[in-house]
Amino acid sequence: MTGRVEVLAAEAAHGGSGSFPILSMLIVVPIVAAAAITLTGARRTDWAKLIAVASSVTTGAMSVWLLASFDRDADGFQFVSDVTWIERWGIGWHLGVDGISLFLVVLTALLFPLAIVGIDPHHDSKPYLAWLMMLEAGVIGSFVSLDLFLFFLFFEIVLVPMYFLIGGWGYESREYAAMKFYLYTFLGSAFMFVSITATAFLAADDLGRVTFDLVEIAEGADFAASTGRWLFFGFAVAFAVKVPIFPLHTWLPDAHTQAPTAGSVVLAGVMLKLGTYGFLRFGLYLFPEAAVWSRSLWLTLGVIGIIYGAIAATMQTDLKRLVAYSSIAHLGFIVLGTFAFTSQSISGSVIQMVNHGVSTGALFLLVGMIYERRQTRAISELNGLQSVAPIFAAGFMVVMLSSIGVPGLNGFVGEYLILIGSFQTARWWAVVATAGVILAALYLLWAYQRVFHGEPTDDDRTFPELRFTEALVLVPFLVAIVFTGVYPKPLLERIEPSVDRLVAHVVDNSSHEDPTIGSQRGEFTVEHGGSDAGEHGGDDESGEGADR
Repeated sequence: MTGRVEVLAAEAAHGGSGSFPILSMLIVVPIVAAAAITLTGARRTDWAKLIAVASSVTTGAMSVWLLASFDRDADGFQFVSDVTWIERWGIGWHLGVDGISLFLVVLTALLFPLAIVGIDPHHDSKPYLAWLMMLEAGVIGSFVSLDLFLFFLFFEIVLVPMYFLIGGWGYESREYAAMKFYLYTFLGSAFMFVSITATAFLAADDLGRVTFDLVEIAEGADFAASTGRWLFFGFAVAFAVKVPIFPLHTWLPDAHTQAPTAGSVVLAGVMLKLGTYGFLRFGLYLFPEAAVWSRSLWLTLGVIGIIYGAIAATMQTDLKRLVAYSSIAHLGFIVLGTFAFTSQSISGSVIQMVNHGVSTGALFLLVGMIYERRQTRAISELNGLQSVAPIFAAGFMVVMLSSIGVPGLNGFVGEYLILIGSFQTARWWAVVATAGVILAALYLLWAYQRVFHGEPTDDDRTFPELRFTEALVLVPFLVAIVFTGVYPKPLLERIEPSVDRLVAHVVDNSSHEDPTIGSQRGEFTVEHGGSDAGEHGGDDESGEGADR
Protein backbone atom coordinates (compact mmCIF):
# COMPACT_ATOMS: atom_id res chain seq x y z
CA MET A 1 0.00 0.00 0.00
CA THR A 2 1.37 3.38 -0.92
CA GLY A 3 -0.03 6.75 -0.07
CA ARG A 4 0.33 9.95 -1.97
CA VAL A 5 0.05 13.27 -0.13
CA GLU A 6 0.69 15.49 -3.14
CA VAL A 7 -2.96 15.36 -4.17
CA LEU A 8 -3.38 19.08 -4.68
CA ALA A 9 -0.18 19.42 -6.69
CA ALA A 10 -1.13 16.48 -8.88
CA GLU A 11 -4.52 17.96 -9.61
CA ALA A 12 -2.81 21.13 -10.70
CA ALA A 13 -0.72 19.09 -13.11
CA HIS A 14 -3.75 17.35 -14.58
CA GLY A 15 -6.21 20.23 -14.28
CA GLY A 16 -8.48 21.15 -17.14
CA SER A 17 -8.07 24.90 -16.80
CA GLY A 18 -5.15 26.60 -15.12
CA SER A 19 -3.22 25.18 -12.19
CA PHE A 20 -5.56 25.76 -9.24
CA PRO A 21 -6.65 22.43 -7.66
CA ILE A 22 -10.30 23.37 -7.85
CA LEU A 23 -12.04 20.01 -7.40
CA SER A 24 -9.96 18.98 -4.41
CA MET A 25 -10.47 22.38 -2.82
CA LEU A 26 -14.26 22.11 -3.25
CA ILE A 27 -14.08 19.04 -1.00
CA VAL A 28 -11.29 20.11 1.37
CA VAL A 29 -12.63 23.56 2.29
CA PRO A 30 -15.90 22.28 3.85
CA ILE A 31 -14.04 19.49 5.68
CA VAL A 32 -11.55 21.96 7.15
CA ALA A 33 -14.46 24.23 8.11
CA ALA A 34 -16.23 21.36 9.89
CA ALA A 35 -13.05 20.61 11.86
CA ALA A 36 -12.56 24.28 12.71
CA ILE A 37 -16.15 24.64 13.89
CA THR A 38 -15.74 21.58 16.10
CA LEU A 39 -12.62 23.09 17.70
CA THR A 40 -14.24 26.44 18.52
CA GLY A 41 -15.25 27.12 22.10
CA ALA A 42 -18.70 26.05 23.24
CA ARG A 43 -19.69 29.65 23.93
CA ARG A 44 -18.34 31.07 20.68
CA THR A 45 -21.29 30.21 18.45
CA ASP A 46 -20.71 33.44 16.54
CA TRP A 47 -17.32 32.11 15.45
CA ALA A 48 -18.89 28.86 14.30
CA LYS A 49 -21.42 30.73 12.18
CA LEU A 50 -18.69 32.98 10.74
CA ILE A 51 -16.55 29.98 9.77
CA ALA A 52 -19.51 28.19 8.18
CA VAL A 53 -20.59 31.24 6.18
CA ALA A 54 -17.05 32.09 5.06
CA SER A 55 -16.23 28.54 3.97
CA SER A 56 -19.55 27.96 2.20
CA VAL A 57 -19.33 31.29 0.38
CA THR A 58 -15.73 30.47 -0.61
CA THR A 59 -16.84 27.10 -1.93
CA GLY A 60 -19.68 28.76 -3.83
CA ALA A 61 -17.31 31.28 -5.36
CA MET A 62 -14.95 28.50 -6.46
CA SER A 63 -17.86 26.68 -8.11
CA VAL A 64 -18.70 29.82 -10.08
CA TRP A 65 -15.06 29.98 -11.20
CA LEU A 66 -15.31 26.31 -12.19
CA LEU A 67 -18.41 27.10 -14.26
CA ALA A 68 -16.76 30.07 -15.95
CA SER A 69 -13.61 28.07 -16.79
CA PHE A 70 -15.46 24.99 -18.05
CA ASP A 71 -14.96 24.24 -21.76
CA ARG A 72 -18.51 24.01 -23.07
CA ASP A 73 -17.47 22.25 -26.30
CA ALA A 74 -15.59 19.38 -24.60
CA ASP A 75 -17.45 16.12 -23.98
CA GLY A 76 -14.96 14.51 -21.62
CA PHE A 77 -13.94 15.07 -18.01
CA GLN A 78 -12.25 18.33 -17.11
CA PHE A 79 -10.16 19.57 -14.14
CA VAL A 80 -9.05 15.97 -13.69
CA SER A 81 -7.06 14.75 -10.71
CA ASP A 82 -5.80 11.16 -10.92
CA VAL A 83 -3.44 10.25 -8.10
CA THR A 84 -2.69 6.80 -6.73
CA TRP A 85 -4.03 6.32 -3.21
CA ILE A 86 -3.85 2.56 -2.51
CA GLU A 87 -1.73 1.14 -5.31
CA ARG A 88 -2.20 -2.53 -4.41
CA TRP A 89 -5.96 -2.36 -4.94
CA GLY A 90 -5.96 0.18 -7.75
CA ILE A 91 -7.73 2.84 -5.67
CA GLY A 92 -7.00 6.45 -6.54
CA TRP A 93 -7.96 10.03 -5.81
CA HIS A 94 -9.57 10.37 -9.22
CA LEU A 95 -11.76 13.43 -9.64
CA GLY A 96 -13.28 15.01 -12.71
CA VAL A 97 -16.28 16.97 -13.87
CA ASP A 98 -18.19 16.96 -17.16
CA GLY A 99 -21.42 18.46 -18.43
CA ILE A 100 -23.51 15.91 -16.54
CA SER A 101 -22.03 16.72 -13.13
CA LEU A 102 -21.04 20.38 -13.59
CA PHE A 103 -24.30 22.07 -12.62
CA LEU A 104 -24.95 19.63 -9.79
CA VAL A 105 -21.62 20.68 -8.27
CA VAL A 106 -22.45 24.36 -8.77
CA LEU A 107 -25.96 23.90 -7.35
CA THR A 108 -24.55 22.17 -4.25
CA ALA A 109 -21.93 24.83 -3.65
CA LEU A 110 -24.44 27.68 -3.99
CA LEU A 111 -27.27 26.04 -2.05
CA PHE A 112 -25.37 25.53 1.21
CA PRO A 113 -24.49 29.19 1.92
CA LEU A 114 -28.14 30.13 1.32
CA ALA A 115 -29.28 27.42 3.74
CA ILE A 116 -26.73 28.48 6.36
CA VAL A 117 -27.44 32.20 6.12
CA GLY A 118 -31.20 32.01 5.73
CA ILE A 119 -32.19 29.32 8.26
CA ASP A 120 -31.81 29.45 12.04
CA PRO A 121 -31.37 26.07 13.79
CA HIS A 122 -32.66 27.62 17.10
CA HIS A 123 -30.38 25.48 19.27
CA ASP A 124 -26.94 23.84 19.26
CA SER A 125 -25.79 25.75 16.21
CA LYS A 126 -22.17 24.59 16.50
CA PRO A 127 -22.71 20.85 15.77
CA TYR A 128 -25.51 21.78 13.36
CA LEU A 129 -23.12 23.86 11.23
CA ALA A 130 -20.34 21.26 11.46
CA TRP A 131 -22.67 18.54 10.15
CA LEU A 132 -23.80 20.81 7.30
CA MET A 133 -20.17 21.36 6.27
CA MET A 134 -19.46 17.62 6.28
CA LEU A 135 -22.62 17.05 4.26
CA GLU A 136 -21.50 19.56 1.64
CA ALA A 137 -18.11 17.88 1.30
CA GLY A 138 -19.74 14.45 0.91
CA VAL A 139 -22.21 15.58 -1.74
CA ILE A 140 -19.62 17.41 -3.84
CA GLY A 141 -17.23 14.49 -3.49
CA SER A 142 -19.89 12.12 -4.78
CA PHE A 143 -20.51 14.27 -7.86
CA VAL A 144 -16.83 14.54 -8.86
CA SER A 145 -15.50 11.06 -7.94
CA LEU A 146 -14.30 8.93 -10.85
CA ASP A 147 -13.05 6.10 -8.67
CA LEU A 148 -15.63 3.54 -7.52
CA PHE A 149 -14.19 3.18 -4.02
CA LEU A 150 -13.88 6.95 -3.59
CA PHE A 151 -17.45 7.43 -4.79
CA PHE A 152 -18.73 4.85 -2.31
CA LEU A 153 -16.81 6.59 0.48
CA PHE A 154 -18.42 9.96 -0.24
CA PHE A 155 -21.80 8.36 -0.98
CA GLU A 156 -21.79 6.90 2.54
CA ILE A 157 -20.39 10.00 4.25
CA VAL A 158 -23.54 11.96 3.41
CA LEU A 159 -25.71 9.54 5.42
CA VAL A 160 -24.16 10.39 8.78
CA PRO A 161 -24.61 14.20 8.76
CA MET A 162 -28.17 13.94 7.46
CA TYR A 163 -29.03 11.33 10.10
CA PHE A 164 -27.86 13.65 12.88
CA LEU A 165 -29.47 16.73 11.32
CA ILE A 166 -32.87 15.02 11.17
CA GLY A 167 -32.51 13.36 14.58
CA GLY A 168 -31.09 16.40 16.37
CA TRP A 169 -32.92 19.36 14.83
CA GLY A 170 -36.07 17.82 13.37
CA TYR A 171 -39.65 17.83 14.61
CA GLU A 172 -41.92 15.54 16.64
CA SER A 173 -41.07 12.15 15.10
CA ARG A 174 -37.50 13.03 14.17
CA GLU A 175 -35.88 9.93 15.73
CA TYR A 176 -38.15 7.59 13.78
CA ALA A 177 -37.62 9.49 10.52
CA ALA A 178 -33.84 9.64 10.99
CA MET A 179 -33.57 5.93 11.69
CA LYS A 180 -35.82 5.03 8.76
CA PHE A 181 -33.78 7.24 6.43
CA TYR A 182 -30.51 5.69 7.60
CA LEU A 183 -31.64 2.07 7.43
CA TYR A 184 -33.16 2.37 3.96
CA THR A 185 -30.18 4.13 2.42
CA PHE A 186 -27.55 2.10 4.27
CA LEU A 187 -29.09 -1.24 3.27
CA GLY A 188 -29.27 -0.06 -0.33
CA SER A 189 -25.61 0.91 -0.18
CA ALA A 190 -24.70 -2.59 1.00
CA PHE A 191 -25.82 -3.96 -2.39
CA MET A 192 -23.72 -1.34 -4.16
CA PHE A 193 -20.63 -2.16 -2.10
CA VAL A 194 -20.86 -5.80 -3.16
CA SER A 195 -21.26 -4.77 -6.80
CA ILE A 196 -18.38 -2.29 -6.65
CA THR A 197 -16.04 -4.90 -5.23
CA ALA A 198 -17.15 -7.57 -7.69
CA THR A 199 -16.90 -5.13 -10.60
CA ALA A 200 -13.30 -4.23 -9.79
CA PHE A 201 -12.14 -7.82 -9.41
CA LEU A 202 -14.06 -9.23 -12.36
CA ALA A 203 -12.80 -6.42 -14.60
CA ALA A 204 -9.23 -7.43 -13.71
CA ASP A 205 -9.55 -10.36 -16.15
CA ASP A 206 -9.78 -7.88 -19.03
CA LEU A 207 -7.64 -5.06 -17.65
CA GLY A 208 -4.80 -7.19 -16.33
CA ARG A 209 -4.93 -5.68 -12.85
CA VAL A 210 -7.38 -4.79 -10.11
CA THR A 211 -8.57 -1.19 -10.36
CA PHE A 212 -11.54 0.82 -9.13
CA ASP A 213 -11.09 3.47 -11.82
CA LEU A 214 -14.49 4.19 -13.37
CA VAL A 215 -13.24 5.29 -16.78
CA GLU A 216 -10.78 2.42 -17.15
CA ILE A 217 -13.41 -0.19 -16.27
CA ALA A 218 -16.16 1.38 -18.41
CA GLU A 219 -13.93 1.65 -21.47
CA GLY A 220 -11.90 -1.53 -21.12
CA ALA A 221 -13.87 -4.24 -19.30
CA ASP A 222 -15.99 -6.79 -21.19
CA PHE A 223 -18.47 -8.40 -18.81
CA ALA A 224 -20.68 -11.31 -19.77
CA ALA A 225 -24.27 -10.12 -20.17
CA SER A 226 -25.59 -12.05 -17.17
CA THR A 227 -22.67 -10.84 -15.02
CA GLY A 228 -23.19 -7.24 -16.06
CA ARG A 229 -26.88 -7.44 -15.23
CA TRP A 230 -26.25 -8.70 -11.70
CA LEU A 231 -23.61 -6.03 -11.13
CA PHE A 232 -25.90 -3.34 -12.53
CA PHE A 233 -28.73 -4.28 -10.19
CA GLY A 234 -26.43 -4.02 -7.19
CA PHE A 235 -25.76 -0.40 -8.11
CA ALA A 236 -29.37 0.18 -9.14
CA VAL A 237 -30.83 -0.84 -5.76
CA ALA A 238 -28.71 1.78 -3.97
CA PHE A 239 -29.61 4.46 -6.49
CA ALA A 240 -33.30 3.53 -6.54
CA VAL A 241 -33.46 3.93 -2.75
CA LYS A 242 -31.65 7.26 -2.90
CA VAL A 243 -33.83 8.79 -5.66
CA PRO A 244 -36.22 7.30 -4.34
CA ILE A 245 -38.09 5.19 -6.92
CA PHE A 246 -41.45 3.58 -6.15
CA PRO A 247 -41.84 1.32 -4.12
CA LEU A 248 -38.63 2.19 -2.20
CA HIS A 249 -39.86 5.71 -1.50
CA THR A 250 -41.52 5.40 1.91
CA TRP A 251 -38.60 6.90 3.85
CA LEU A 252 -38.73 10.20 1.93
CA PRO A 253 -42.03 11.77 3.12
CA ASP A 254 -41.11 11.07 6.75
CA ALA A 255 -37.57 12.38 6.34
CA HIS A 256 -38.74 15.56 4.62
CA THR A 257 -41.57 16.21 7.05
CA GLN A 258 -39.46 15.72 10.18
CA ALA A 259 -36.20 17.25 8.94
CA PRO A 260 -35.28 20.83 9.85
CA THR A 261 -35.81 23.30 7.05
CA ALA A 262 -32.13 23.31 6.02
CA GLY A 263 -32.18 19.51 5.97
CA SER A 264 -35.21 19.45 3.69
CA VAL A 265 -33.73 22.09 1.37
CA VAL A 266 -30.45 20.16 1.02
CA LEU A 267 -32.15 16.76 0.83
CA ALA A 268 -34.46 17.87 -1.99
CA GLY A 269 -31.93 20.18 -3.61
CA VAL A 270 -28.95 17.87 -4.04
CA MET A 271 -28.98 14.68 -1.96
CA LEU A 272 -31.75 12.97 -3.90
CA LYS A 273 -29.78 13.70 -7.09
CA LEU A 274 -27.09 11.28 -5.94
CA GLY A 275 -29.48 8.54 -7.05
CA THR A 276 -30.45 9.96 -10.43
CA TYR A 277 -26.85 11.03 -11.10
CA GLY A 278 -25.66 7.58 -10.07
CA PHE A 279 -27.83 5.92 -12.71
CA LEU A 280 -26.27 8.10 -15.41
CA ARG A 281 -22.66 8.10 -14.29
CA PHE A 282 -22.35 4.50 -13.09
CA GLY A 283 -25.36 2.53 -14.31
CA LEU A 284 -25.47 3.55 -17.97
CA TYR A 285 -21.74 4.15 -18.33
CA LEU A 286 -20.52 0.93 -16.71
CA PHE A 287 -23.30 -1.43 -17.79
CA PRO A 288 -25.01 -0.14 -20.96
CA GLU A 289 -26.26 -3.60 -22.00
CA ALA A 290 -27.84 -4.23 -18.60
CA ALA A 291 -29.40 -0.76 -18.56
CA VAL A 292 -30.98 -1.35 -21.97
CA TRP A 293 -32.09 -4.86 -21.03
CA SER A 294 -33.87 -3.64 -17.87
CA ARG A 295 -35.19 -0.34 -19.22
CA SER A 296 -38.85 -1.42 -19.23
CA LEU A 297 -38.70 -1.98 -15.48
CA TRP A 298 -37.25 1.43 -14.73
CA LEU A 299 -39.53 3.25 -17.17
CA THR A 300 -42.55 1.59 -15.57
CA LEU A 301 -41.43 2.37 -12.02
CA GLY A 302 -40.62 5.94 -13.00
CA VAL A 303 -44.08 6.50 -14.50
CA ILE A 304 -45.75 4.85 -11.50
CA GLY A 305 -43.80 7.24 -9.29
CA ILE A 306 -45.02 10.22 -11.33
CA ILE A 307 -48.68 9.27 -11.01
CA TYR A 308 -48.52 7.88 -7.48
CA GLY A 309 -46.54 10.85 -6.14
CA ALA A 310 -48.98 13.31 -7.68
CA ILE A 311 -52.08 11.53 -6.37
CA ALA A 312 -50.55 11.14 -2.90
CA ALA A 313 -49.59 14.82 -2.87
CA THR A 314 -53.19 15.79 -3.66
CA MET A 315 -54.39 13.91 -0.58
CA GLN A 316 -51.99 15.49 1.93
CA THR A 317 -53.15 17.80 4.71
CA ASP A 318 -49.62 18.84 5.72
CA LEU A 319 -48.07 21.39 3.35
CA LYS A 320 -44.53 20.08 3.83
CA ARG A 321 -45.59 16.49 3.25
CA LEU A 322 -47.37 17.60 0.06
CA VAL A 323 -44.10 19.03 -1.27
CA ALA A 324 -42.32 15.81 -0.27
CA TYR A 325 -44.66 13.66 -2.34
CA SER A 326 -44.36 16.11 -5.24
CA SER A 327 -40.61 15.32 -5.23
CA ILE A 328 -41.38 11.65 -5.87
CA ALA A 329 -43.42 12.68 -8.92
CA HIS A 330 -40.80 15.06 -10.29
CA LEU A 331 -37.98 12.58 -9.82
CA GLY A 332 -40.04 10.03 -11.74
CA PHE A 333 -39.72 12.29 -14.78
CA ILE A 334 -35.93 12.21 -14.40
CA VAL A 335 -35.96 8.40 -14.31
CA LEU A 336 -38.17 8.35 -17.41
CA GLY A 337 -35.79 10.59 -19.34
CA THR A 338 -32.74 8.64 -18.23
CA PHE A 339 -33.98 5.28 -19.50
CA ALA A 340 -35.44 6.64 -22.74
CA PHE A 341 -31.81 6.79 -23.94
CA THR A 342 -32.09 9.77 -26.28
CA SER A 343 -29.93 12.87 -26.13
CA GLN A 344 -33.00 15.06 -25.64
CA SER A 345 -34.46 13.02 -22.81
CA ILE A 346 -31.18 12.61 -20.90
CA SER A 347 -30.31 16.29 -21.35
CA GLY A 348 -33.77 17.04 -19.97
CA SER A 349 -33.12 14.72 -17.03
CA VAL A 350 -29.85 16.45 -16.19
CA ILE A 351 -31.33 19.93 -16.37
CA GLN A 352 -34.39 18.75 -14.44
CA MET A 353 -32.13 17.56 -11.61
CA VAL A 354 -30.95 21.15 -11.28
CA ASN A 355 -34.40 22.64 -11.76
CA HIS A 356 -35.96 20.37 -9.16
CA GLY A 357 -33.21 21.29 -6.71
CA VAL A 358 -33.93 24.98 -7.19
CA SER A 359 -37.75 24.86 -7.24
CA THR A 360 -38.38 22.25 -4.56
CA GLY A 361 -35.57 23.61 -2.40
CA ALA A 362 -37.27 27.01 -2.55
CA LEU A 363 -40.66 25.45 -1.73
CA PHE A 364 -39.25 23.81 1.40
CA LEU A 365 -37.61 27.10 2.35
CA LEU A 366 -40.95 28.93 2.04
CA VAL A 367 -42.85 26.22 3.91
CA GLY A 368 -40.26 26.54 6.67
CA MET A 369 -40.91 30.28 6.82
CA ILE A 370 -44.64 29.61 7.15
CA TYR A 371 -44.01 27.21 10.03
CA GLU A 372 -41.75 29.72 11.80
CA ARG A 373 -44.56 32.28 11.66
CA ARG A 374 -47.58 30.10 12.42
CA GLN A 375 -46.11 27.02 14.13
CA THR A 376 -48.22 24.82 11.89
CA ARG A 377 -48.07 23.30 8.43
CA ALA A 378 -51.66 22.07 8.39
CA ILE A 379 -53.36 23.35 5.24
CA SER A 380 -56.73 23.53 7.05
CA GLU A 381 -55.29 25.98 9.61
CA LEU A 382 -53.87 28.39 7.03
CA ASN A 383 -56.05 30.78 5.05
CA GLY A 384 -55.92 34.15 3.33
CA LEU A 385 -52.18 34.71 3.62
CA GLN A 386 -52.12 36.57 0.31
CA SER A 387 -54.09 39.50 1.72
CA VAL A 388 -51.78 40.01 4.71
CA ALA A 389 -48.44 39.11 3.07
CA PRO A 390 -48.75 39.77 -0.69
CA ILE A 391 -44.99 39.81 -1.39
CA PHE A 392 -44.53 36.48 0.39
CA ALA A 393 -47.49 35.07 -1.57
CA ALA A 394 -46.05 36.33 -4.86
CA GLY A 395 -42.73 34.62 -4.21
CA PHE A 396 -44.50 31.39 -3.27
CA MET A 397 -46.61 31.59 -6.43
CA VAL A 398 -43.60 31.94 -8.74
CA VAL A 399 -41.88 28.96 -7.14
CA MET A 400 -45.11 26.93 -7.25
CA LEU A 401 -45.64 27.69 -10.95
CA SER A 402 -42.08 26.64 -11.72
CA SER A 403 -42.73 23.33 -9.97
CA ILE A 404 -45.87 22.87 -12.08
CA GLY A 405 -43.84 23.42 -15.24
CA VAL A 406 -45.37 26.63 -16.57
CA PRO A 407 -43.64 27.85 -19.77
CA GLY A 408 -41.17 30.64 -19.11
CA LEU A 409 -40.02 29.09 -15.85
CA ASN A 410 -37.34 26.46 -15.29
CA GLY A 411 -39.55 23.44 -14.67
CA PHE A 412 -40.98 23.58 -18.18
CA VAL A 413 -37.60 23.21 -19.90
CA GLY A 414 -36.65 19.94 -18.27
CA GLU A 415 -40.06 18.28 -18.47
CA TYR A 416 -40.52 19.30 -22.10
CA LEU A 417 -37.16 17.83 -23.15
CA ILE A 418 -37.84 14.65 -21.17
CA LEU A 419 -41.27 14.11 -22.70
CA ILE A 420 -40.35 14.96 -26.29
CA GLY A 421 -37.19 12.84 -26.09
CA SER A 422 -38.94 9.92 -24.39
CA PHE A 423 -41.75 9.94 -26.95
CA GLN A 424 -39.30 8.66 -29.58
CA THR A 425 -38.24 5.49 -27.75
CA ALA A 426 -40.75 5.09 -24.89
CA ARG A 427 -43.93 6.44 -26.45
CA TRP A 428 -46.61 4.99 -24.18
CA TRP A 429 -44.66 5.64 -21.02
CA ALA A 430 -44.32 9.27 -22.10
CA VAL A 431 -48.05 9.50 -22.86
CA VAL A 432 -48.98 8.25 -19.40
CA ALA A 433 -46.37 10.51 -17.77
CA THR A 434 -48.03 13.62 -19.21
CA ALA A 435 -50.87 13.05 -16.75
CA GLY A 436 -48.37 13.92 -14.02
CA VAL A 437 -48.09 17.44 -15.40
CA ILE A 438 -51.85 17.89 -15.12
CA LEU A 439 -51.95 16.42 -11.62
CA ALA A 440 -49.09 18.70 -10.51
CA ALA A 441 -51.19 21.70 -11.48
CA LEU A 442 -54.10 20.22 -9.53
CA TYR A 443 -52.41 19.61 -6.18
CA LEU A 444 -50.20 22.71 -6.17
CA LEU A 445 -52.85 25.18 -7.33
CA TRP A 446 -55.38 23.69 -4.94
CA ALA A 447 -52.93 23.95 -2.05
CA TYR A 448 -52.12 27.56 -2.97
CA GLN A 449 -55.81 28.40 -3.18
CA ARG A 450 -56.54 26.99 0.28
CA VAL A 451 -53.52 28.57 1.99
CA PHE A 452 -53.29 31.97 0.33
CA HIS A 453 -56.81 32.82 -0.86
CA GLY A 454 -59.94 33.54 1.13
CA GLU A 455 -60.43 35.44 4.34
CA PRO A 456 -57.58 35.15 6.84
CA THR A 457 -58.35 33.72 10.26
CA ASP A 458 -57.56 35.68 13.40
CA ASP A 459 -54.20 33.93 13.69
CA ASP A 460 -53.41 34.51 10.02
CA ARG A 461 -54.13 38.24 10.22
CA THR A 462 -50.85 38.73 12.08
CA PHE A 463 -48.83 36.70 9.56
CA PRO A 464 -45.63 38.76 8.96
CA GLU A 465 -44.64 39.90 5.49
CA LEU A 466 -41.45 38.63 3.85
CA ARG A 467 -38.49 40.11 5.71
CA PHE A 468 -35.54 41.75 3.98
CA THR A 469 -33.08 39.05 5.03
CA GLU A 470 -35.50 36.34 3.88
CA ALA A 471 -35.90 38.10 0.55
CA LEU A 472 -32.12 38.13 0.06
CA VAL A 473 -32.10 34.35 0.43
CA LEU A 474 -35.15 33.80 -1.78
CA VAL A 475 -34.12 36.11 -4.65
CA PRO A 476 -31.32 33.81 -5.98
CA PHE A 477 -33.87 30.99 -6.28
CA LEU A 478 -36.28 33.25 -8.18
CA VAL A 479 -33.53 34.50 -10.50
CA ALA A 480 -32.47 30.94 -11.30
CA ILE A 481 -36.10 29.92 -11.91
CA VAL A 482 -36.78 32.74 -14.37
CA PHE A 483 -33.37 32.79 -16.08
CA THR A 484 -33.33 29.06 -16.77
CA GLY A 485 -36.92 29.15 -17.99
CA VAL A 486 -36.32 32.02 -20.39
CA TYR A 487 -32.77 31.24 -21.51
CA PRO A 488 -31.65 27.63 -20.87
CA LYS A 489 -28.99 27.69 -23.59
CA PRO A 490 -25.99 28.27 -21.25
CA LEU A 491 -26.91 25.10 -19.38
CA LEU A 492 -27.79 22.95 -22.36
CA GLU A 493 -24.71 23.81 -24.42
CA ARG A 494 -22.52 22.55 -21.56
CA ILE A 495 -24.66 19.51 -20.80
CA GLU A 496 -25.30 18.19 -24.31
CA PRO A 497 -21.73 17.23 -25.41
CA SER A 498 -21.31 14.90 -22.42
CA VAL A 499 -24.82 13.50 -22.86
CA ASP A 500 -24.18 12.86 -26.56
CA ARG A 501 -21.03 10.98 -25.64
CA LEU A 502 -22.90 8.87 -23.08
CA VAL A 503 -25.68 8.04 -25.56
CA ALA A 504 -23.07 7.06 -28.17
CA HIS A 505 -21.43 4.82 -25.57
CA VAL A 506 -24.76 3.09 -24.87
CA VAL A 507 -25.40 2.69 -28.62
CA ASP A 508 -21.95 1.23 -29.27
CA ASN A 509 -22.09 -1.24 -26.38
CA SER A 510 -25.67 -2.49 -26.39
CA SER A 511 -28.54 -3.33 -28.70
CA HIS A 512 -29.98 0.18 -28.46
CA GLU A 513 -30.65 1.88 -31.79
CA ASP A 514 -30.55 5.62 -31.35
CA PRO A 515 -33.34 7.41 -33.27
CA THR A 516 -32.10 9.48 -36.18
CA ILE A 517 -32.76 13.17 -36.56
CA GLY A 518 -36.30 13.85 -37.68
CA SER A 519 -37.66 10.43 -36.79
CA GLN A 520 -40.86 10.22 -34.80
CA ARG A 521 -40.15 6.92 -33.10
CA GLY A 522 -36.93 5.12 -32.28
CA GLU A 523 -36.55 1.38 -32.43
CA PHE A 524 -35.63 -0.67 -29.42
CA THR A 525 -34.59 -4.30 -29.48
CA VAL A 526 -33.20 -6.18 -26.53
CA GLU A 527 -31.50 -9.53 -26.72
CA HIS A 528 -32.57 -11.57 -23.72
CA GLY A 529 -30.70 -14.75 -24.47
CA GLY A 530 -27.09 -15.73 -24.19
CA SER A 531 -25.49 -15.18 -20.80
CA ASP A 532 -22.06 -15.21 -22.42
CA ALA A 533 -22.72 -12.19 -24.58
CA GLY A 534 -20.40 -9.30 -23.82
CA GLU A 535 -21.57 -6.37 -21.77
CA HIS A 536 -19.71 -4.17 -24.22
CA GLY A 537 -20.37 -6.41 -27.15
CA GLY A 538 -23.53 -4.99 -28.68
CA ASP A 539 -24.01 -5.54 -32.39
CA ASP A 540 -25.65 -2.24 -33.25
CA GLU A 541 -24.27 -0.64 -36.36
CA SER A 542 -26.76 2.13 -36.89
CA GLY A 543 -25.96 4.65 -34.19
CA GLU A 544 -24.76 7.67 -36.10
CA GLY A 545 -24.93 10.38 -33.44
CA ALA A 546 -27.28 11.35 -30.74
CA ASP A 547 -30.72 12.61 -31.50
CA ARG A 548 -31.34 16.27 -30.93
